[in-house]
Amino acid sequence: MTITLPGLILLVIVAAVCGAIGNAIAGGIRGGLIVSTALGFVGALLGLFLAARFNLPEPLVVHISGHPFPVLWSIIGAAVFVAIIHLISGRR
Repeated sequence: MTITLPGLILLVIVAAVCGAIGNAIAGGIRGGLIVSTALGFVGALLGLFLAARFNLPEPLVVHISGHPFPVLWSIIGAAVFVAIIHLISGRR
């Protein structure tokens, strides 16, 4: 499958919003748009891994150019990832 340029831009925007929400939930780390986007994508991977591990459903999935993006699991995964970063770095 291929993704169109508008689809890619929309996917990056959705990932950035999900990453920013997950970042805010977990207490936030410094960074801007690029950090939020990376958190959104990492959160999607981590969230899907956790969902598959515990046999949990994907309640909120957005299809962008035929590709599914798990919004809820991206937010949860980003929050978990930021919390892990805080634990490792010793920040509160």
